[in-house]
Amino acid sequence: MENLYPKRNILCIDLKSFFASCECVERGLDPFTVPLVVANKNQGNGAITLAITPYLKAKGIASRTRLYDIPTNIKYTIVPPRMKLYLAKSKEVVNIYLDYVADSDLHIYSIDECFLDVTNYLKLYKKSDYELAEEILKTIYQKTGLTANCGIGPNMLLAKIAMDTEAKKYKNGIAKWNYEDIPMKLWPITPLSKMWGIGPRMEKRLNTLHIYKVGDLAKCDRNLLKDKFGIMGTELWNHANGIDLSRIADYKQIAKDKSYSHSQILFKDYNETNIKLIISEMIDLLAIRLRENNKQTSVIGLGITYSKEIQSGFYHSTKLSSPTDSPKEIMRYCDILFDRYYDYLPIRKVTVSCGGLQEKNGIQLNLFNNLEQMEKENKMNATIDEIKNKFGKNSVVKASSLLPDSTALERNQKIGGHHE
Repeated sequence: MENLYPKRNILCIDLKSFFASCECVERGLDPFTVPLVVANKNQGNGAITLAITPYLKAKGIASRTRLYDIPTNIKYTIVPPRMKLYLAKSKEVVNIYLDYVADSDLHIYSIDECFLDVTNYLKLYKKSDYELAEEILKTIYQKTGLTANCGIGPNMLLAKIAMDTEAKKYKNGIAKWNYEDIPMKLWPITPLSKMWGIGPRMEKRLNTLHIYKVGDLAKCDRNLLKDKFGIMGTELWNHANGIDLSRIADYKQIAKDKSYSHSQILFKDYNETNIKLIISEMIDLLAIRLRENNKQTSVIGLGITYSKEIQSGFYHSTKLSSPTDSPKEIMRYCDILFDRYYDYLPIRKVTVSCGGLQEKNGIQLNLFNNLEQMEKENKMNATIDEIKNKFGKNSVVKASSLLPDSTALERNQKIGGHHE
């Protein structure tokens, strides 16, 4: 039980309305009283807001919306995004964190959000995790003028969800969860997309199983979820029960592993409706490379770069419970990463990586694997690889590769469309 429920002291700190707050601080303004929007006004009234001040959020305006969706009776100031400023401010805050913990106990989750493992520092500072969180947030405000929310938990998952769902309700911006809080605080969360790691698409799939609250997911048959969603089903069940075995040290190790990766700069803006096609095609190429080298991956990474006007994006990775070379399984995890981190902005570059490489020694099974189905998939992939090696990359393509948004045919020609 102790292995399933590790007890660390994790802080998850998120800077409030980061881009908009940076702009206000630079102008000597109070983001809680000023209606300011960060957006590219050159794109007209249909421009997407990259950030809005807490003042506008309090009026019910979404942080990611089109300018024309902001009520006309609300007057506001539009300022263009300045990524150099935001990166500099983010670095200032990270340096504050490093005054309290070592780099090995800090995970930079995004430009405005970090995890700190303070377990080994509480005796040193003679403070509880809550008291230390209060001090860190005060220091951030005093040194940078930025305000933050903080979630505290015994693992990274519960710290993150406490921050996302409860911290903003309190004046000091701090919420602490323990395992005992799971039934009362985690399980009532609905809709499911409010839960970290569950996107709108997964929410719809779970709703078809009559799962509408996190508690429904926690009480669902774990074997059923595993059978329905593969390895991802186990992760969903674990997270619904507050189980998270990941450590900040795991993320430090991932960067050192050898990996296969593939990047693609897109010829036009893509979004959530068509980018999955591109990701799937890139995964097919990586899966071929894994099979050619008799490797399996245990770490999946996904990077998204937004258009030049926005000049930002993300790269995150996740560790698998068992290695795979299956493109379907790799796509499942890329789906999770995309749904978790995508900000509904125009996309111009995609990166997919497969790390934690291991030699493939037969088919790895557990109680939930379908051996017949796995053998069938392996034989099919081997046959397709053989045909492509003999007759060229475009000799066998998916029907989706014929769609207008696909880049597979053109890319295959560039990397060697036919072998004599």
